[in-house]
Amino acid sequence: MVDRPIRILIADDQESIRAAYRIILDSEPDMTVIAEAADGVSTVEQAQHLRPDVILADIRMPRVDGLEVTRILAGSQADDPLRVIVVTSFDLDEYVHAALRNGACGFLLKRSGPALLAEAVRAAMAGDALISPQVTLRLLRHLTVAPAAAGRPAAGHELLTAREQEIARLVARGRTNAEIADELFIAAGTVKNHLAAIQRKLGVRNRVGIAVSTWDAGTATP
Repeated sequence: MVDRPIRILIADDQESIRAAYRIILDSEPDMTVIAEAADGVSTVEQAQHLRPDVILADIRMPRVDGLEVTRILAGSQADDPLRVIVVTSFDLDEYVHAALRNGACGFLLKRSGPALLAEAVRAAMAGDALISPQVTLRLLRHLTVAPAAAGRPAAGHELLTAREQEIARLVARGRTNAEIADELFIAAGTVKNHLAAIQRKLGVRNRVGIAVSTWDAGTATP
């Protein structure tokens, strides 16, 4: 648990969107919005001055777009990289690839909902990368996944409990933590604990890794 709230900068050219994000995030006990920006230049200037923990950046902003903002603040050339989550209405592969290539630690669609927004912020703070489930599934469809040899599970899956295998399959099908909790009638915190155990046993860093490994095991399809 952090000893202070996660400090967040919201960057979006629409005031209504910024206001909605502020309401969502300020309602979380471990988060606080410290600044807002309506264009890319202001985002970079405020981020470099305030050093927020996490930046939520829209892609289509005036002056400098969110992809370039991400490259400047989080890319390989940044002297002291910041955590940037790209949040956009535009579900385009070119945007996803550019955002992740430029150093984004998350890619969310604006229609993903408030729960995933807060989850993405916490994932960024934990050093993870959260991608909207809709986008994750499409990205995974482009992967060539070899079926498990002779029906044997992929490495690590034999270590999973029955419950962990069930959760891994749901992750591979694009379910969020909240949806998994509802479907299995368990607490969201329990889902999070199971995911941590699954990641450790499979040797992967995030839910995308869980999905790829589960597909490789042949126990789930998109």
